[in-house]
Amino acid sequence: MSFVILLKCLSIGVIAGVIAALCGVGGGVVMVPAFVALLALPQKTAVATSLAIIIPTALMATAQNARHSLVDWKVAAVTALSASLFAWFGAEWMRAMSNAALTRIFGLVLLVFGLRMLWLGKA
Repeated sequence: MSFVILLKCLSIGVIAGVIAALCGVGGGVVMVPAFVALLALPQKTAVATSLAIIIPTALMATAQNARHSLVDWKVAAVTALSASLFAWFGAEWMRAMSNAALTRIFGLVLLVFGLRMLWLGKA
């Protein structure tokens, strides 16, 4: 890995970590577009790489939030079970899609939720 790529990865990580901790988005909202634009990764690789990074990011933020009793463990357990199960299937669906289709879906999801948050003032 070149020094320039290393600096780009570190910068993406810093921004994604802060946004993940502040907004609860796992950093993928930042990482996926940054990986595609700055590192020239294909969309599928950017998504898969982002998901691998979310594990340690989420663990660190969860540890901090749990220290302050901010985690609803019942909601987390039930949601984690269903999300984990369906993430397995989602990863297979992603593999079958083109990079262009995946990019459009990602952009549409960001747009819909972003507009909803701006319009209604909530997620």
